[in-house]
Amino acid sequence: MEADKKKLALNIVSSKVNHKGFGAGAIDLSNVSGVIIDGDEAYLDEGTLHAKSKIEKGIKFSINKEDVPNGRKAWIVWVAVDRTEEGAYYAGMTACEMLIDTEARRGWKILAEHVNKMDAAMKRKFIFDGLDDKERALLKNQLIAHNEEWWNRSDQALRDALS
Repeated sequence: MEADKKKLALNIVSSKVNHKGFGAGAIDLSNVSGVIIDGDEAYLDEGTLHAKSKIEKGIKFSINKEDVPNGRKAWIVWVAVDRTEEGAYYAGMTACEMLIDTEARRGWKILAEHVNKMDAAMKRKFIFDGLDDKERALLKNQLIAHNEEWWNRSDQALRDALS
């Protein structure tokens, strides 16, 4: 009988299906990913959705910047992808700052900001406050390297913001 019981699990429900009852209205994260900008490098990291990216693993985060005096600045850029008849494109994008001290295994980030910025990206907004010219160039190059066709189909506001 124990094996017959259904276990509750976190389900990310697609908006393409008409769900009723339990799970209705859940958020579809299937088209959201994170790009990490760390120093001279920008890369796609699937672990970002669960705070398990390469640079976040093993780090104890605080909401106080003072707890990470030797932290280096890094960013998670939430990227939402959408599709039209012409094909997929980068539809929304927002940048969230973090401080990481790998040696001390300490970091700073504001989780609520990360959640709100992910939501903004899903709502097709572009927010790059705080990114300097070098970081914007790294992000642009990573997006083009990942899929140049998506970049070319993206809104001109995105291409202008990262140029």
